[in-house]
Amino acid sequence: MTIEQGAAAVEAILFTMGDSVELSAIAEALSEKVSEVKEQIEYLKSKYEKEDSGIGILELDKSVQLCTKKEMYEYLVHIAAKPKKITLTDALMETLSIIAYKQPITRLEVEKIRGVNSDHAVNRLVEFGLIQELGRLDAPGRPLLFGTTEQFLRSFGVKSLDELPSMDAVRVAEFKAEAEQEIKVKLDI
Repeated sequence: MTIEQGAAAVEAILFTMGDSVELSAIAEALSEKVSEVKEQIEYLKSKYEKEDSGIGILELDKSVQLCTKKEMYEYLVHIAAKPKKITLTDALMETLSIIAYKQPITRLEVEKIRGVNSDHAVNRLVEFGLIQELGRLDAPGRPLLFGTTEQFLRSFGVKSLDELPSMDAVRVAEFKAEAEQEIKVKLDI
């Protein structure tokens, strides 16, 4: 199979599936190596980079998805209903951050870190498709474990969790000092 034929097959798979497809699944469908599929995807990406194309390829961790270029959004609005924008409150962002960095994590562990009940926040994040149930912890009560989804990666513009910013020791010390100062101020009032 030539690179053009393989790229056409990859394009057909991505178009038909709509959602992201793992590279290994594409390779298996085409009876090719993952490295060959990656070359075909690079071929498609270069083809879609031209101005006369309204689509592109979105890479997410070990999967890819066919998507509309951002520049074409204004035209889509006239055809489709404007998508509902997800608004993340501070509580939701805090909960999502904890889950992203500590996953897999139970709701109780999230609550211990936050210091407040997190039922509503976890339920909203599941509803928004940013987190999902990953299974159950092998412990009394078998609590649910939560982790982030591909929608989380898409929403925050990262290909994998490895691209999330890391916290250095100096920054953590600054946060602790700020928190202690806030506590002092509140106690003095």
